[in-house]
Amino acid sequence: MFGVNGGELIILLVVVALVVGPERLPHYAEQLGKWARNLRGYVQDARQRVDDEMGDTGVDWEALDPRRYDPRRIVREALLDDPPVPTAPSGPAATPEPGPASSDATTPYDDEAT
Repeated sequence: MFGVNGGELIILLVVVALVVGPERLPHYAEQLGKWARNLRGYVQDARQRVDDEMGDTGVDWEALDPRRYDPRRIVREALLDDPPVPTAPSGPAATPEPGPASSDATTPYDDEAT
C-alpha cells in the first residue's frame, strides 16, 4: 500500500493522532467511517447495475478476480502439472515379440561422440 510497511504505518498513525489531537480525532474517525461506508455502497451499486444490465447471463466475479492471474501461481501450477502418461494397448498384439531390435530403434546417445 503506497510502499508503506506495517511499522511505518503505525508510526504514521501515531503522528496523525498527535497532530490531530484527542479532541478532533473522534470526529475524523467518524468521517473516515462514513467515507468507507459510502465507498462500499458505490461499489455495491455499480456491481448491481452491471448484474442488471447483463441480464440472465450474469457476471462471474470470481473469474474477474485479479489475484487469480498472479504470474507466480500460473507458472507454479504449470510446472507442477504432470504430463499425461501414455497407456499401452492391452491384448495379444501389445506383447513385444522377442528377436533382433528393429531398425527404427534409436539410441539415446551418439556412439561416435566423445
